[in-house]
Amino acid sequence: MTMIGGLDIVVFLVLAIFVIGMGFYASRSKKTDGEQGAQDYFLAGRGLSWWLVGFSLIAANISTEQFVGMSGEAADWLGMAIASYEWMAAITLVVVGFVFLPKFLKSGIYTIPEFLEYRYNTFARTVMAIATLIILVGVPTASVIYSGALVITGTFQGAMLGPLDFGNLTLACWIIGSVAAMYVFAGGLKACAWTDLLWGSGLILGGVIIAYMAAKLLGNADPAELISTAANSNVTPEDLKGSGAWSRFWQLNSGDLPDGKLHMVRGSEDEKIPWTALVVGLWIPNFFYWGLNQYITQRTLGSKSLAEGQKGIVFAAFLKLVIPFVVVIPGILAFNLFSSDLKADAVNENAKVISLLSPELYSQFSDGMKPENTEQNASVISEINDNLGSKESGNRDSVYKFNEQFAEMHVADSLKIMTHNALLAGHDDRPTDSSAESMVALNDSLVQQAQQEGIASNTLLAYKHDSAFPTLIRRLLPVGTGLKGFVLVAIFGAVVSSLASMLNSASTIATMDIYNKIRKGASQKELVGIGRLFVVLFVLVAMTIAPMLKNPSFRGIFTYIQEFQGFISPGILAIFLFGLLVHKAPRIAGTVGLLLNPVLYGLFKFSPRIFGDANPGILATIAKWSFLDRMALCFGIVIATLTVLRLVAPLPKPVDLPVNKDMDVTPSAGAKMAGGIVIVLTLVLYAVFW
Repeated sequence: MTMIGGLDIVVFLVLAIFVIGMGFYASRSKKTDGEQGAQDYFLAGRGLSWWLVGFSLIAANISTEQFVGMSGEAADWLGMAIASYEWMAAITLVVVGFVFLPKFLKSGIYTIPEFLEYRYNTFARTVMAIATLIILVGVPTASVIYSGALVITGTFQGAMLGPLDFGNLTLACWIIGSVAAMYVFAGGLKACAWTDLLWGSGLILGGVIIAYMAAKLLGNADPAELISTAANSNVTPEDLKGSGAWSRFWQLNSGDLPDGKLHMVRGSEDEKIPWTALVVGLWIPNFFYWGLNQYITQRTLGSKSLAEGQKGIVFAAFLKLVIPFVVVIPGILAFNLFSSDLKADAVNENAKVISLLSPELYSQFSDGMKPENTEQNASVISEINDNLGSKESGNRDSVYKFNEQFAEMHVADSLKIMTHNALLAGHDDRPTDSSAESMVALNDSLVQQAQQEGIASNTLLAYKHDSAFPTLIRRLLPVGTGLKGFVLVAIFGAVVSSLASMLNSASTIATMDIYNKIRKGASQKELVGIGRLFVVLFVLVAMTIAPMLKNPSFRGIFTYIQEFQGFISPGILAIFLFGLLVHKAPRIAGTVGLLLNPVLYGLFKFSPRIFGDANPGILATIAKWSFLDRMALCFGIVIATLTVLRLVAPLPKPVDLPVNKDMDVTPSAGAKMAGGIVIVLTLVLYAVFW
């Protein structure tokens, strides 16, 4: 099965080379000696216009995390609720533009951690700098490379350019990392900004193309086939006949909670986005990400004036309102149109994991748990055969979780999985009936018991929802017309621009917050050289880690590292808010906030392990909360503590922050009005999809 044509490959390569070349050209030094200073390299000479700032913010933010992860969550039961990450970000950006940005630009900082030293102390700056580096280099850079490589290899499977196999995951990881590092190494932030302008434009256009084609297909699809994917149990094929695409979309996916997918508000028991998180919890990572995350805010710090920065931020906020229409809604449409594909992808994914970790269990499965013998599945079947024939296969046994949907689809195989889990857990428990609810309840208990014995667990999928957007690309875009090449280069650009932003920002922090503090008085040329050295170092680390993420045993560690942000973001956001808004908060508040939050978050998250059977009831309850709700609680406690410090030991006078006299800090009245319009539009969207 041909997944991509020659013209598609040509379009992909030509456009990718053109955009990267534009980055090199735009970032060339205009100085007579040809040398860049630290401000030129790390902050684009503080000369970015609003349209560069706006597109760069979006391109740095949108990556395969959205096109794969967010569309996948939408295809699953979350539906439109996942759009809160985008629409709440629009309001967040407006606040950042008029509360945070004026302070940052006026002080002339290079990095967000630098502000903490001026407002609090060196300890606060150092802690945030190190934590930010761990997050940037240890998690997002590797995951962006890996997820991007999955999309590219999934489409270019079998495509060769001489000896290069573009379907090879490791090769794809190194190509993506190397491309991003090259133009960041040469041109710094200015190279990122100019390529982001083109990547971002192509990204939105590519998303619009996919959304349009998916909607068109939905309007023409057979109602009898669509009805099996309906979240609304009351809709019938007769209801869908004669209806247009938008009407069908609404009929299929509306309905009461928890089944309806067109609700922004989920129940308090929802493990991902409960309504309680919309009140407080989700705002914390939003403000941390858009206001204090170096690889995002570095674009605004490079603005030529406050007015330009504010206009760019508001422009980005408007674009955030558009993103769910080209990412989230297509994810829902993917399930309506291609649920059988997502089911087949889940079978393949489950088979690869079980054949590697539990080959004896795999041999007992029915054909419904094994990949179909097709040309498209040739590489999957080959990998499974290698797993079964490997001498190391089965040395890392595992128990397996599944949900009610999986149990209903694979009744007999679910019973075999439970028998396997019971043996590893040391129990002979069996379900008293074969209902999905009964099997899932007992299996969860078996998995929990096995985990207490140190046995790893994996989750089996009924549908591989993360395949939603790649499936749309594969099934909707015609091969050999160049259109698939255009959309793929937009996705590739999303990956590369996000990665380039991370490398540039990690390099800036390592150079300005750590190296420059250790080696005081370093020349501008030396700082730029060290910054480039850090770019190379960080991308090598990320490219080495990225291919490892396909290993099931590594994914558990990786997920654990991701939650590291919960240990720092509430505390950092709290001390920044106090530093910006509470002018007489004592300098010690920075240290207290940074140290108190990880203690609280660790206590709330790990209390069952710390206290065992003696775990206090309230802590046991909090441990079961959504991580967003735990973050909200930590944030509230830290804010209360800092308030007490302010009352007990206020500063005699506010701290004198440095002033960048070269920066025009006149605010933009037009941007303020446009920001108000963005907030109103956001509220309207919430009302429509409430």
